[in-house]
Amino acid sequence: MGKRVAVVLAGCGVYDGSEIHESSAVLVHLSREGAQAEVYAPDVDQMHVVDHVKGQPTQEKRNVLVESARIARGNIKDLAKLDVKGLDALIIPGGFGVAKNLSTWATQGKNCIVSKEVEDVLRAFHAAKKPIGLCCISPVLAAKIFPGCELTVGHDTECEKWPYAKTAETMKELGCKHVNKHVTEIHVDVKNKLVTTSAFMCNAPIHEIYDGIGKMVREVVRLA
Repeated sequence: MGKRVAVVLAGCGVYDGSEIHESSAVLVHLSREGAQAEVYAPDVDQMHVVDHVKGQPTQEKRNVLVESARIARGNIKDLAKLDVKGLDALIIPGGFGVAKNLSTWATQGKNCIVSKEVEDVLRAFHAAKKPIGLCCISPVLAAKIFPGCELTVGHDTECEKWPYAKTAETMKELGCKHVNKHVTEIHVDVKNKLVTTSAFMCNAPIHEIYDGIGKMVREVVRLA
């Protein structure tokens, strides 16, 4: 019987939801590992809706669960119904939705609040000593909830290749250990069973992002 892995989404689209390529990569690699993905999202309104052509917010209102269902091909459940007992691991892809819809990181940084549903799920997997995989910006959720944990969001020195490197500095301010890794690499916090990789925090070819996520997924399944 394959491992059952919860995948938590935050909408559909990099600027206001889950990053679609990252989410797809997670699902593809889980399938390749013989694991069964169970997709969840919170039934809440998005912080806002962004026109992905213009990169500007619009007046629209959208629901995180309804939008996430696009990626899940409709096979999705309300995050409130997640039961950690029947699941072996948790993975949360990145995208600005993590910082806007699953937390207030986008507006408050290290002073953010993680949504109660999301925090409860993360704490439940952590308490059960079940592995958690996080990529791109989603490691900030663990940084906020598990002080002293080890994570990577890529590199901590800002440059053209690493435009979001200040995130690493903010995570250090929260008391976490940030470990610099290339986009195709992962970091494993053995004590906390956290597996992280940078994904689109890096300006890298999409196949390298895909490969890094693959390593993260394989390690999560191995630890489960």
